[in-house]
Amino acid sequence: MIKVSVIGAGTMGSGIAQIAATKGHKVCLYDTFDGAIENAQKKLNKILNRLIEKEKITKEEKENILNKISFTKDIREIKGSKLVIEAIIENLDLKKKLFKTIEDLVDADCIIASNTSSLSIASISGACEKAERVIGIHFFNPAPLMPLVEIIPSVQTSKKTMDHAKSIIDSWGKITVIAKDTPGFIVNRVARPFYGEAIRIYEEGIADFATIDWSLKELGGFRMGPFELMDYIGNDINYTVTETVFTAFYYDSRYKPSFTQRRMMEAGYLGRKSGRGYYDYSKDMPKANQDRNLGKKILWRILSMLINEAADALFLNIATKGDIDLAMTKGVNYPKGLLSWADEIGINNVLEELKKLQEEYGEDRYRPSPLIKRMVKDNATFY
Repeated sequence: MIKVSVIGAGTMGSGIAQIAATKGHKVCLYDTFDGAIENAQKKLNKILNRLIEKEKITKEEKENILNKISFTKDIREIKGSKLVIEAIIENLDLKKKLFKTIEDLVDADCIIASNTSSLSIASISGACEKAERVIGIHFFNPAPLMPLVEIIPSVQTSKKTMDHAKSIIDSWGKITVIAKDTPGFIVNRVARPFYGEAIRIYEEGIADFATIDWSLKELGGFRMGPFELMDYIGNDINYTVTETVFTAFYYDSRYKPSFTQRRMMEAGYLGRKSGRGYYDYSKDMPKANQDRNLGKKILWRILSMLINEAADALFLNIATKGDIDLAMTKGVNYPKGLLSWADEIGINNVLEELKKLQEEYGEDRYRPSPLIKRMVKDNATFY
């Protein structure tokens, strides 16, 4: 078993360390932020105790997992690692500086990976002399539970590095998809309308948060509504990803952030973790307007935008159609793959909805993907 190091002992980093240790690797978990290592130890101990209570693991297995993890504030302890995964805050300059430090400490055959959700892997790789061994390995939160991991090779990444990284993560029992190094990769790119269009519908006064969430869950089969999910993720995190993707796409209006979410973030209404977001968690949840006609209109508008985004990702070779659908079902628990869903409801119907929205609003935000247009013209389907 190779030695694995994880840089950053927050929720994501600790989760990745837990997975690697559970799979038998010797793990080094490093962080210098005040109290981070101590908090990681406490939280991991609590998580493992809960797994014992649920009879998922034994006490002996818990001890084996903890004994395999070295909690440290000394980055030199990553020496000897064959895989290093960085899981610090989404700041490109900090990541580049860190990668340079990592490269000076590890052997030439060590894979250095970033868990970034939206930043350029090519840019991070540029800080390293051996950029061919740098790659994106993006887990989803909570890492031990979510099955999907996006593998993102940059233009510098060697095929050997990509194949080896994928092989390691596959061996951890994860479902891997390969994504092109573009803003948001697969999931955070394709999912933007789930949040953005829902907020837009609210801003227009068409429906409130509870009604929009009800529409997506009750009529669409989504596990969580967009406002519930944003509150779960954290409005600070979700807004930052949206802003990052918007900026990285040269201010394409399709990814434009909303003032509503920005004001939530500025007010400290971050969601569940702050006790208040789109919903006030100290009070009973508001009742939805369960008008099915209204609900269908809301679902259809958001779903058409999601399918359009998935089709555009395929059109631009961000990933294969199978990986795009797999990413959305396993990464954010969508009830169906968006491209197979499009076949089911009719690609021509999706195109008509997009054309209607574009004509009504006159915004490039609603432009149909060229692939959608071509497929309707050729009477083709995704599958």
